[in-house]
Amino acid sequence: MNSDSDLQIAGDILEVTHLLQTPREHPATVAEFVGLARSLAEDRSQWEHLVRYDATTRWYHRLRTGPGYEVWLLSWVPGQGSGPHDHGRSSGVLTVLDGTLTERTERGTRALRAGAQRVFAPGYVHEVVNDALEPAVSLHVYYPGLTEMPMHTAPHCEARALPGAVTA
Repeated sequence: MNSDSDLQIAGDILEVTHLLQTPREHPATVAEFVGLARSLAEDRSQWEHLVRYDATTRWYHRLRTGPGYEVWLLSWVPGQGSGPHDHGRSSGVLTVLDGTLTERTERGTRALRAGAQRVFAPGYVHEVVNDALEPAVSLHVYYPGLTEMPMHTAPHCEARALPGAVTA
């Protein structure tokens, strides 16, 4: 047998179990959290029936928890927004499930359409708003679970605490 390589594998590589990584029950890396968000986004049966729209306040529902992380489902009617904030010591993945959301940061503004994902580290300051004419739905994965959401002023991004907010 002629080969361009000196390395050839004899037998079934899947039988070499000590070389294979055991699949994790829960995500532990940024890529795995992004994958979790994508898989939930693709399986509408896991979240679509839960969504509610509230004209007076943003609606949210904790969809799932795991060791050290939380998954939240949020709805946004036109005009609703988060205000400028960060997520304390939590990192996260924001995935737009339906509609379009606008993300504002010190670096600019970007439209996030269904399927768009944003990964952020602790201390990332942004504001999310539904500037569209149709409702939107988003999925948020936080690791560790969200314990604080310090609010900031828009022009200078100076932190200001919410009444009753948990602070580190």
